[in-house]
Amino acid sequence: MDKKFVYADNAATTALSDTALEAMLPYFKNSYGNASSIHSLGYESKKALEQARKKIALAINARINEIFITSGGSESDNWAIRSSLLMSNAKGKHIIISSIEHSAVFRTAENLEQQGYEVTYLPVDESGKVSPEQLKNVIRDDTALISIMMANNEIGTIQPIKELCKIAREMRVPFHTDAVQAVGHIPVDVRDLNVDMLSLSAHKFGGPKGVGALYIKTGLALPPLIIGGGQEKNKRSGTENVPGIVGMAVALEEAVGKMTDNIKKVTTMRDKIVASVLQIDGATLTGDPVDRLPGIASFLFSGLESKVIVAELSKVRICASSGSACSSGSTELTRALSGTSMIIAETENDNAESTKYGALRLSLNEHNTDEDVDYIIQELPIVIRTLRSRKPSPLF
Repeated sequence: MDKKFVYADNAATTALSDTALEAMLPYFKNSYGNASSIHSLGYESKKALEQARKKIALAINARINEIFITSGGSESDNWAIRSSLLMSNAKGKHIIISSIEHSAVFRTAENLEQQGYEVTYLPVDESGKVSPEQLKNVIRDDTALISIMMANNEIGTIQPIKELCKIAREMRVPFHTDAVQAVGHIPVDVRDLNVDMLSLSAHKFGGPKGVGALYIKTGLALPPLIIGGGQEKNKRSGTENVPGIVGMAVALEEAVGKMTDNIKKVTTMRDKIVASVLQIDGATLTGDPVDRLPGIASFLFSGLESKVIVAELSKVRICASSGSACSSGSTELTRALSGTSMIIAETENDNAESTKYGALRLSLNEHNTDEDVDYIIQELPIVIRTLRSRKPSPLF
């Protein structure tokens, strides 16, 4: 293999699209005006900003005036959650989220609990899914917000957002979804889903880091999170990052335009890896085997430690990530993994408390190749065997 490394951590971040980079360059040096300025250079930036907003809206079937630029997924999540609770028609101080939300949602909910809000953490089934019926059963008269991610960043499970939104709509509760892992990789249509708010982040689909967007449905009077110069129609103040916004829009347009082919290619590569890895003793696939993101293949390996697996793979030039299923000498699982009854069932034996589980997430995209996949399939079993040979496990 001639490559310096195989990159299989695209769920963490992606390489900047060449098309996006080319589109961004003029706004760093030549067309550098402040988009809020009223002179000609400022107008150039403003025009580019609005053209970018139009592309983002088109990509998710939103109206142009429903797209608000942010610094990324975490800000979008915080804005959606915190500000929706401050709306004049907020129903109360009860919030519903899933137990496997990204930390930008989960820790925000925990912080709100300290401020007097009550949070219901919906459990997930063995595949990592939220039950629509269970959601319906926990909604109360004082439920002010529901926030459930579209696709999980660790295990790749895609949630039944349309069904969940239907229940929220019937109960007249605003619904937010963190779609950071989904947008640009699977079809996302805010009109079809009927969501009230949706978060996205550019660097997950070939755009630059530090820029994202929040979709806010027309009619939802969401107060601003950041107050200042009144940018984004007084909803999100701060000088606009024009190069970043342009890059985000171009990358998203490119990703959506190639989505059908990309899904087919990436799914084929992912499934080949899954089939191979499951031949390794003590390997378990996590997440829904069908309703999952095309590029995410996540596993648990009994008797091993996550950090060690990732470190050993790095030595053989494979860049992957850990689901942090355990820390050194600990059996503590992450929320996404401990929330699945699959894992609990696997550990129901006399050694359950002493058994460690090493998590590995391999996340691919369209830039990966068949050669990458073959190299992973070749090297991963060797790494696992080597690690197990170093210290005898009670299971092997």
